[in-house]
Amino acid sequence: MGQQPDLIPNPIGTSINHLISFICLSSLAFIVRVRERKFINSFKFLFFTSIVLEILHYFIPNRAFEYYDLLGNTIGVVFTYLLINLILKIKIS
Repeated sequence: MGQQPDLIPNPIGTSINHLISFICLSSLAFIVRVRERKFINSFKFLFFTSIVLEILHYFIPNRAFEYYDLLGNTIGVVFTYLLINLILKIKIS
């Protein structure tokens, strides 16, 4: 019960799992928001949420705040934002 699940076992720990999770979460959120024309607001919200969720691990029992996890969260959001932005530019051209 006290062990965190690993989507992909890897030598750098669970940070890659944070990256994958936030890429999936961000992709879904951006797709929904693009359809409603509120793309930028979604980025700010997801970026802020990725930071807050990791900071909350500092206060939750049996969880630990880790800078690599925070980095994985934020890179997942930024990567997805840039990818969706690139796809939209290619689609418009």
